[in-house]
Amino acid sequence: MEKRQNDLTGRSFGQLTVMQSTSERKNGYTVWRCQCTCGNEVQASSRHLKNGWARDCGCGPKRKKGADLTGQRFGRLLVLAQEEERGAGGQIRWRCQCDCGCKTITTTGQLRAGYKKSCGCLSHPPRKDWVGRQFGLLTVASYAGKWDGKHYWHCQCCCGCGRELDVSQSALLQGHTKSCKGLDRNQIQELAGQQFGDLTVLSYAGREGGRHYWRCVCRCGKETVVSQGNLKNGHTMSCGHRATPLTAKHFVEGTCIENIRSRKLFANNTSGIRGVYQNKRSGKWQAQITFQGKTRYLGSYDKLEDAAKARAAGEELFDEFLEKYDQDIWQRKE
Repeated sequence: MEKRQNDLTGRSFGQLTVMQSTSERKNGYTVWRCQCTCGNEVQASSRHLKNGWARDCGCGPKRKKGADLTGQRFGRLLVLAQEEERGAGGQIRWRCQCDCGCKTITTTGQLRAGYKKSCGCLSHPPRKDWVGRQFGLLTVASYAGKWDGKHYWHCQCCCGCGRELDVSQSALLQGHTKSCKGLDRNQIQELAGQQFGDLTVLSYAGREGGRHYWRCVCRCGKETVVSQGNLKNGHTMSCGHRATPLTAKHFVEGTCIENIRSRKLFANNTSGIRGVYQNKRSGKWQAQITFQGKTRYLGSYDKLEDAAKARAAGEELFDEFLEKYDQDIWQRKE
């Protein structure tokens, strides 16, 4: 609602000149009688006039729906033009030029909300422009993406092997990786044919979530897929049939058997119940559960006992998983 009527008489908005106010109101805003430069008269509310939504009687060229951001600046981005194709959900997309010289495409919502202020050069850690730069025997070919909070660059080794690999920005900057021989723990290593406990590596299974996975066959004949880190660190030594000491960490399908059996609380737990904590802002008790590498949100509750019930219901995932795991163990022993 307009608290008071601002006199727009005589003011021009695009091709419209305001002549006088009317007794009508639209959504609480005064409706004005306006004359277009073509001679036609139209009515428009003060809101539409001030926001630039009404600029002619309709005689002008049709404009794309939505406010025109061309020429506006958002952080380090200068909006160049609107893209023809829209983004997911029909959002208007804009082609922008960053102060660093790079171009990027983003949506109206990202720009107006302040989520997009650069092409990525302001990200944490900041992304470098290293295409063509050489680090030891590695030449940077292109940007590979960002995983686990790290920027990765696609590099080609010049040692004569012709191998290509993705290396983290920090590993290049600090000199930890200078060739295909100096891969850090997140880089693919040639493990085919190697043996880790009861597992023999068959072939590379792909990459997911920044981790490399290998297809392996166990001594019992069962095949399984294991992450490169779990193989190298000894966390996974079999498909799940091997009995392990109580002090060992036994991982099956990305789940630590000892952790989900344990009732031990973390030192910072104040609720006395695993997976239940109090939100400091709302004061409510929130429940969650982590299983197979994913954390599931179980709800927010006013009472601690309600959050505890939600957590207990969520632990049915553990019961089903452990029952199947124990059954497989006994079948192999028989």
